[in-house]
Order: sequence, then C-alpha cells, then structure tokens
Amino acid sequence: MIRFALFGAGFIGQVHGANIAACPRTKLQYVFDVNAEAAHKLAGRFGAKVAGSVEEVFAADDVDAVLIASSTNTHADLLSAAIKARKPVYCEKPIDMDLARVKAVVQEAHDNPVPIMMGFSRRFDPNHRALRQTVQAGEVGVVEMLHLVCRSSAPPPLAYIKVSGGQFRDQTIHMFDLLCWVAGQAPVEVYATGASMMDPAITEAGDVDTSMLILKFADGALCHIDNSRHTGYGYDERIEVFGSEGLVESRRKPIRDVAIYKGDKVIEDGMYAGWFERMEPSFLLAIDAFAAALEGETGIDYPTLQDGLRAQMIAEAAVASLKQGKPVQIEYWQPG
Repeated sequence: MIRFALFGAGFIGQVHGANIAACPRTKLQYVFDVNAEAAHKLAGRFGAKVAGSVEEVFAADDVDAVLIASSTNTHADLLSAAIKARKPVYCEKPIDMDLARVKAVVQEAHDNPVPIMMGFSRRFDPNHRALRQTVQAGEVGVVEMLHLVCRSSAPPPLAYIKVSGGQFRDQTIHMFDLLCWVAGQAPVEVYATGASMMDPAITEAGDVDTSMLILKFADGALCHIDNSRHTGYGYDERIEVFGSEGLVESRRKPIRDVAIYKGDKVIEDGMYAGWFERMEPSFLLAIDAFAAALEGETGIDYPTLQDGLRAQMIAEAAVASLKQGKPVQIEYWQPG
C-alpha cells in the first residue's frame, strides 16, 4: 500500500484526499495546509495525521509518495523538495507560472529522477482512453484532423481568473495534453484567436472566455480546439479524430444515456452540470494507475512531468499567438 502525504486541503485537495482514502492501493497518511483548520478537518475525515510543516512531511519515514494539490505558487518548490527527498509525486497542473522556474525544476527532476505524475486526469476517462486506443491501433488510418471541444458550464470566479494565467494556461492546457497524447506527437505551430463574450471584466483582467485554436503538426495534420467559459446546457467536452480510413469520436456525455419517445418528441437527459461532475471518476482512476506503477506494475501510462512541460510550452505559444494575432511556432525545451 502506498502511503500518501497530501499538500492542500482546498477543493481539489479534498477530492484527492477522498480518492486516496477510497483507493485500495493507497492510504492517506498526512495532510498539510497553511490553513490548519482545513487540514485538521480533511485529515479527520479519513483518519490521517496533520503535518505541522512541509519539512515534517519530507522527513517522515511513513510517507511513500506525496500529492501536491496546494496553490499554484507552491508547486515548483514542493516538487523540488520531493525530488531532493526521493519521494514520488502526483502534482496538479501547472508546474509553475514562471517558465524559468518550470525549466529549473524539470532539469532537477532530469538529474535526480523520481516518478512524477502530472494531474491530467482526463487521460483516464474511459471514453477518451478508448478513442486513443482506436487511433493507436490504426483503425482510422493516418490521422489527418482532430477536433477537441472544452466548454465549461460557468466561469470560475473573477478573482481566480486574474491569477490563473488565462484560459489557455488554465483550461485549454488539458486539451493540449490530450491532443499530444491522442495524436502521438506534438504540434509545431499554433494560431489562436479569442474574445470575452460574456463578461467585460474578463477582458479587463487580460483574458478571454471564448476562443478557437488551429494547431499544425510536422506531418501536415491539423487540430481545431474550441473553448468556452460558459454554456447554457451544462459541461461539454468531446474529441473527434478523422483519419484516412475513418473517424472515431469520444462524444458528449449526458448524465444518463436514456431517451423517452413520446408523441412527436424525443426527450433525453442533458449534460453534467459542470466539469467536475463529468470528470470526477477519472480522478480515482488516475490515483489507482499511479499507485499501480509505484507498486511495480508494468505498462502503466500516466502523464509525466515532461508532458506537463510540453503542454505549458504549447500554452505559452498560444498566448503569444492570441496577443500577436498571427500563427506562432511552438518552441520546445528539453533538459540536458
């Protein structure tokens, strides 16, 4: 059993804490948060200990791995501490908002390797995984076009938007990871355009709530991503891959796949209320996969720190394209 220490007792920390406690392979051993009351409350739910400091966690002999779900500005420092302590890490995105800091911690991990998984849990959604397996098996032939949709039912609070890094670094970054994972390659160019269609305060914060991106691969394949911070019908996420021999789609997922046929109407269930309701099962599947890999199971596919770096590099190029109003070549960096 893998004993986890959890950093962060906010919303996403509570999600991870519950899943660590629920997973048969894992145990929630410690919780640390600068908000001691929140840490005690979360730890008390699952019989975990409350750590008095970050140092206490990394000095503990009864911690096998750590999960970083604290505020973004703490991620890189905690990753660095985990690397020094030789503790495997599950880290929520992003690595850091400062690319120089991102590169420094990626280099540190390269020089002192430990298992590190980034929190791109959408890879563990059964529909998305089945789509990727179909593409990898060659069932649609040579990939020519991809279309990814990510439309949230409602925007996060404006205070969060102001510190999130913007739609591409916060929301679309999940699509950038899925794109590379499904296609088996990384794009070389991106053109992004967007606007604030729902709230002028988002424009004032330097962000957009509605955007479209075209990404190009070295082999000529194209990808279209469209994003929105709001819908009038629930959370909408889907992936389509068009190839030389066919098409595969991970469809919109309704709450239930039930339809009532009555008179001249067909009544069907709508979408999940929000992204979390739609993706909630994937968080437990992600924890289980990482724990299985740490226990020595082979063939476990999970998003690595390098994948996190790649998604951030695409996001940075997309931000540059949005500002410049023209296509931008994506520059990738690798530790050496």
